[in-house]
Formats: sequence, structure tokens, C-alpha cells
Amino acid sequence: MRILLVDSDHTASASLIQILRTNGLAVDHTASGREALEIMRHYQYDAVIIELTLDDIEGYTVIRDARLARISTPILVLTNLSRPQAKIKAFALGADDYLTRPFDTAELIARLQAILRRSHGLSAAQIVVGPLMIDLNAKQALVNGDPVHLTGKEYAILELLALRRGSVLTKDAFLNHLYGGIDEPEMKIIDVFICKLRRKLQQKGAGSLVTTVWGRGYILREEPVMTKATPHQAMSSLSA
Repeated sequence: MRILLVDSDHTASASLIQILRTNGLAVDHTASGREALEIMRHYQYDAVIIELTLDDIEGYTVIRDARLARISTPILVLTNLSRPQAKIKAFALGADDYLTRPFDTAELIARLQAILRRSHGLSAAQIVVGPLMIDLNAKQALVNGDPVHLTGKEYAILELLALRRGSVLTKDAFLNHLYGGIDEPEMKIIDVFICKLRRKLQQKGAGSLVTTVWGRGYILREEPVMTKATPHQAMSSLSA
């Protein structure tokens, strides 16, 4: 999961970034509300965490303008403002959740996972595609109950494919998800990650769930793509 953190308090931001990364989340940070809006227009995030008191414009304004621009990224407000009016205003403008400081780390992570599930129409923290099951909480993939040992980047790619299963994702989408526009490697690295991911899934018996759409990108299909049998294999099957 890739998070955009919008907070002008650099000390608080540094601490929160460490917490989020320790929990396996990729984080980009900006102290500017205006810059946050520009970033949200050009890059896709799984969620945005925003403080309402920013140096340039109010967090309320960021939420309102994001929704007016039809940016549907889930927004979690994390703020020192605890009065009910602040919460009501944030929800009215389009925030998805609201948490006040000081906060419990486990609750923050749980709330992020919950709004991620809701944004993708999921009722539970698991995604099942054929023999493949992805546990969003444990950040683990299993095939027929058997764990698939993936690197962080491989899991991030698989999670993104699963959350948007049935949709073709471009290599640019993967690069943005993995690196967020910062120190991005060459695009061919995505082919390498996909190749390794496919091999590991196939070794566990998941077939060809991750398939290539030539000239466009990759897709996680609901069912494995079956390869056509050769004439010799077909005759052998009939005679068996």
C-alpha cells in the first residue's frame, strides 16, 4: 500500500513515516497542501493521510478540492483537532475517516486497511483469486494454503494486481506504486519482477494467473489461463 502523507510538522511527519514504513507501507510526504493536490492529480495512491492545520492552505481545502476534481483516493484525517465540529466538517467535505492525536499505532493501521478494503469493495482482509489467497493484513500470499515466499516488491506488485484484478495495469502504474516517482529504475525492471512472481506462483500450482496484455501491461485474471494442448498431447489424452 502506498500512502501520501500531508503534514507541515516535520518532526511529527518523520515519526509517522517511520511507523508506517515499519508496518510495510510505502510513504511519500509533502508539507504543502497545494503540492498535495498536484501530486494527487498525477499519481495514484491507496490512501492519503492529512493534517488539517497546514502551513499554506487548510487540510479542509485539500479535501474539498480533491473531491471537486473527482479524485476518489481515500482520505484519512490525522490531526490535533478533536472538537466535533472539525470532524463533521471533514466528513462533509469528503474525508473517509478521522483520527485524533495522540493515536494508537495499531488503530491507525487498522483504519487504513479498512478504508482500503472499502474503496475496493472488499468486506474482509483477504482477496481470493482461484487458488490464490492474499492476506492484506499479514501481507502474505498463499496458493492452496501454502505460503508463497515473495520479496517486498513482488508482494507489492501482486497486491496491486489483486486489488485491481480484471484490469490491465501498465508498467508506469507499477513504477509509480513501487517508487512513487522517486529514483525510479528503468521500466524493464517491472518485467523482471513479473517474471519472478509468475515463476513462484506457478511453482506453487497457481497456473498463469498473471498474464500479459501485449502493448498494454499485465492483468490478474480470475482464473488461470490454460495453454492449448498440442495435437500429440490431445491424441495421448484420448488414448489414455
